[in-house]
Amino acid sequence: MDDGSERAGRAARARRSDARRNQETLLDAAAAAFVASGVEAPVRDVAARAGVGVGTIYRHFPTRADLIIAVYRHQVESLAEAGPDLLKTGPSPYAALGRWIDLFVDFLVTKHGLAAVLKADSTGFDALHAYFLDRLLPVCTELLGAAAAAGEIRSGLEAVELLRGVGNLCIGAESDPRYDARRLVKLLIRGLSAEHASDD
Repeated sequence: MDDGSERAGRAARARRSDARRNQETLLDAAAAAFVASGVEAPVRDVAARAGVGVGTIYRHFPTRADLIIAVYRHQVESLAEAGPDLLKTGPSPYAALGRWIDLFVDFLVTKHGLAAVLKADSTGFDALHAYFLDRLLPVCTELLGAAAAAGEIRSGLEAVELLRGVGNLCIGAESDPRYDARRLVKLLIRGLSAEHASDD
């Protein structure tokens, strides 16, 4: 490869990397807007958070459903990547599990309203749910296994049980300000601790 081709290749890779970063910035901004205002948050709010024009949002995501689905997938990928990182950097597997569940609850908040947006497309919704399970169940299983191997929690809890339990605790949290789902999830995670768990 001559110098010109090599420079062109480096420039193309840099452009792709910049495009990925720009899209991640948009998706992070949209997720923050959804947390603050729900999935009906105005596109101008997303654009302002991302520091771009409204037209830029529509070029990437022509419809609101496109944006919501992209945020959903982005959040799932971020969660999937966070699990192993937390295990490497956290003070203990149990602490890593607790922090990951905190992130999972954050994800559930951004997910509110997705079913209503996709209700006319059950196939698309089913595909996203399958994607969610494929990516997150193995990560949760790894975290639970590491904490159990370290003697920090009882063994035998299935990842699907934990994720479903956390999800159920979060249902309705947005409709009643008196209901603190995060507090209940923290109590659930504390109850997994070998120190607090009682025999069945």
